[in-house]
Amino acid sequence: MNLHIKNGRVIDPANGLDDVRDIYISEGKIAGVGIQPNGFVAHNTIDASGLVVAPGLVDLSARLREPGFEYKATLESELQAAMRGGVTSLVCPPDTDPVLDEAGLVEMLKQRAKMQHKANVYPLGALTIGLKGQNLTEMAALTEAGCVGFSQAEEAIVDTNVLQRALSYAATFSYTVWLRPQDAFIGKGGVAHSGPLASRLGLSGVPVMAETIAMHTLFELMRATGARVHLCRISSAAGLELIRQAKKEGLALTCDVGIHHVHLTDADIGYFDSNARLTPPLRSQRDRDAILAALADGTIDAICSDHTPVDDDEKALPFAEASSGATGLELLLSLVVKWVDDSRGAISLSQALAKITHQPAALVDLPCGQIAVGSTADLCVFDPSARWTVRADALVSQGKHTPFIGYELPGMVKATVVHGRVAYNSLQ
Repeated sequence: MNLHIKNGRVIDPANGLDDVRDIYISEGKIAGVGIQPNGFVAHNTIDASGLVVAPGLVDLSARLREPGFEYKATLESELQAAMRGGVTSLVCPPDTDPVLDEAGLVEMLKQRAKMQHKANVYPLGALTIGLKGQNLTEMAALTEAGCVGFSQAEEAIVDTNVLQRALSYAATFSYTVWLRPQDAFIGKGGVAHSGPLASRLGLSGVPVMAETIAMHTLFELMRATGARVHLCRISSAAGLELIRQAKKEGLALTCDVGIHHVHLTDADIGYFDSNARLTPPLRSQRDRDAILAALADGTIDAICSDHTPVDDDEKALPFAEASSGATGLELLLSLVVKWVDDSRGAISLSQALAKITHQPAALVDLPCGQIAVGSTADLCVFDPSARWTVRADALVSQGKHTPFIGYELPGMVKATVVHGRVAYNSLQ
């Protein structure tokens, strides 16, 4: 089917394009940008006048909860949420039940996701069997099944010998290891950022050094093995400074930050708001300022939604007992637009979109994230000036919990195109 998207402001950070152009799509590919291909006849047309046409968003951390946690969310509900949020490609961690440590499980997940005809799903395989940090998985078989990297999710590897073997093996075959730097013991059981606010609220703390100590160990192992590592959801100023130095040194290192940490601090816990119970915890204003600076100077490569649906019963508990996590797929674009607005001109919309399109796509070597002739037609059409209020009952995700409930946010997705097919359209 041929699709014509007309009169839209096309923003393609990968190719430096920001102009009003028509886009012509045929057989799931971009057939023309600004110039109609010979013989092109549109079967469907989207009038994007006054709207932005951008590459489909690429989210590096979205838990879909299948298999094993269908009471929290299902593939159907979360991939529909992705369409409402303009997310056309997403990476999912391996901490399902059972853990994604066998090729058959990965193949089943990918097949079930493909049957939804919505977002492209790219699983991370477990680095160790059962995420127990002891025995390495069959990385070659998992890669063949469709894994784009290997992760421990939230489970630390206590034995550094095991971590060294994992990195050495991954380096041999050019696999990327995805890790969230967190010491296994310091801050264990903590629920909030260690600081004055946690002390006043009587909450157990997670100090910044839990992140930085893990980084020091990891960077030494990277020097020894030559492994390529992606650090997930960095939260602290000190951690970002270590990453900045490691990148200057030449280590094969990339990193991302969760969108919640771009906007919020530990003060947003308020009066024990369990919606703000996140992992890693929201940190200080100084840490948030450092995150904004690191996004601007390129130290942080990508922004993710850190989408983690949690059911009502698990959030209706006292803060320290509530499950960690928040929904994010439907908020990612709007919160990135809010970052642009809050920057008062310091960050352009194109620069911001780069952090959720071609830059994360490049990290995973995905065939998406740009609008160029011949590229996959994964697109997001949105109104940057529209404003909407976040309401739990209006979210498509089965997870209704987010610290942004009640916020008025800019930017509203109007249409989502996946492989040239209109998967969501509110313009009709």
